[in-house]
Amino acid sequence: MFKAGDYPEKPGCYLMRDEQDRLLYVGKSKNLRSRLRSYFHTNHKSKRLRELVANIARIEVLLVNNETESLLLENNLIKIHKPPYNRALKKDNSGYAYLMLTDEEIPRLAVHYRDRREPEERIAATAAPGKRFGPFASARFRNELLEFVADHYKLRSCTKLPKRACLLYHIGRCGGICEGHMSREEYIEQVRQVSELLFDGSKDALVARMYAQMTEYAEQLKFEKAQNMLSHIRNLEKTPEKQIVDRETDLMQEVLYFGEDTVLVAKVQQGMLRELQLHGLDGGGEAACDRFLIRRYREQQLPDELIVNRIADPAAVRRALRRPADRSRPALVITLPKRGLKHSLLQLCKQNYEFRIEAAATDKR
Repeated sequence: MFKAGDYPEKPGCYLMRDEQDRLLYVGKSKNLRSRLRSYFHTNHKSKRLRELVANIARIEVLLVNNETESLLLENNLIKIHKPPYNRALKKDNSGYAYLMLTDEEIPRLAVHYRDRREPEERIAATAAPGKRFGPFASARFRNELLEFVADHYKLRSCTKLPKRACLLYHIGRCGGICEGHMSREEYIEQVRQVSELLFDGSKDALVARMYAQMTEYAEQLKFEKAQNMLSHIRNLEKTPEKQIVDRETDLMQEVLYFGEDTVLVAKVQQGMLRELQLHGLDGGGEAACDRFLIRRYREQQLPDELIVNRIADPAAVRRALRRPADRSRPALVITLPKRGLKHSLLQLCKQNYEFRIEAAATDKR
């Protein structure tokens, strides 16, 4: 029986499961209680939606910090699990993408979609690797930023370098590097500036540069371009800078928030939050935390890093988990963060831990 009061008025994602615990649907909302209420207190015209609601046996929620995080998390979860009742966002080349500065001899800035498969399932990437900037919750803003770079820095956008300059050169959106209209040295300098602007600087630096470009357009009486640039800036200023559910890293991490007798484990692969699990502890105190870590990671693949809020003896845990077959890989990193992004991940786990513990206590009453 659905009870609206069981769910918080916070942003997050919801995972609807059937009696066999099969995942049916993944959704998101900036107000979970209101969104979930709509499923059960509405006369749905769609047969598909009525069928979904009839099959729901359990709803799992993952709380996040803001609406942008809920959008990105939903995007990743749908692509990873491909629930039968989700229609959109299943394809890898859909949803929220990055901008990638390729690592080619003549680099280009291109739209890039992440590979969300498990590491052992991955096939060598066919696209040239490079720096990634994003992800973008707004495809419109992402494309506007691509246009800004094309207008100002004249980087090529073609996947294969042609022998002759194309239309983009003649309309002023490419420097014509293919036909030698700009030297390789000039082009590489433009690439360096784009890298510094997008990948090495802050959002404030990007906005400042775009304001300068807008002023330049206005002084040249190019008022339509100046207005377009202003809309780009406004979109960027409204984009939350901080989100922690989809980040750029190759690390396999697990974040563990230990409570008195339970622990919440967050699985984070290549910077993407994938799932949350609640487990019981054998006893109390920090020694119980160490026992859980040793037992859990002796029986499954060891991640690159464990991010924890409590631990008795990190060195002893690392020794206990050292495997002869893993001598070629770096030693396990165990982190107890006090600030920064990893601390924010722990705080997100704490928020979900507290919600789940409270929900479990309510169910027992």
